[in-house]
Amino acid sequence: MDSPALKEASAQMDRNIEAIQREFSGVRTGKASPALLDVVQVEAYESRMPLNQTATISAPDPHMLVVQPWDANLVAAVAKAIQSADLGLNPSVDGNLVRVSIPPLTEERRREMVKLLHKYAEEGRVAVRHARHKAKADIEQNVKDGELGEDEGHRELEALQKLTDEHITRIDELLKHRETEVMEV
Repeated sequence: MDSPALKEASAQMDRNIEAIQREFSGVRTGKASPALLDVVQVEAYESRMPLNQTATISAPDPHMLVVQPWDANLVAAVAKAIQSADLGLNPSVDGNLVRVSIPPLTEERRREMVKLLHKYAEEGRVAVRHARHKAKADIEQNVKDGELGEDEGHRELEALQKLTDEHITRIDELLKHRETEVMEV
């Protein structure tokens, strides 16, 4: 992979995979995970901040998250932010801690989560194909402009397709793994 178009496509596809992993980590399974609260934004110090920048989040057992704000004055704001994050969670304030009980998922809710995972995976595949499309256009333009020979252009297009296939396969593997976690009772 010596072509700038291939390098850029690879970097973009890698960023897409990382984004999908972040999206997947925010989808609830039946187990408590600090990543579940990654999407929560807290009103703190006259601005909105990610929860993990205002508190320590731990999972002492599979059905409980404990959030300990670094500033005791933020306890109520943290509880309110978790409540309003539309995660279906009900936090309770316990002194300087916020306890978040993770209820077991119903079969119907698990299926909804799997649909959401499939949606994220498809968005990821589209993003990977978009990166391929852009790189393909760049390679074809380089061939047309005479910067690349026809054979070299053909080899780069084959390498681009192989790169795309690898990333799509990686997305499918991530989806399968996460789907198994969600459906596990």
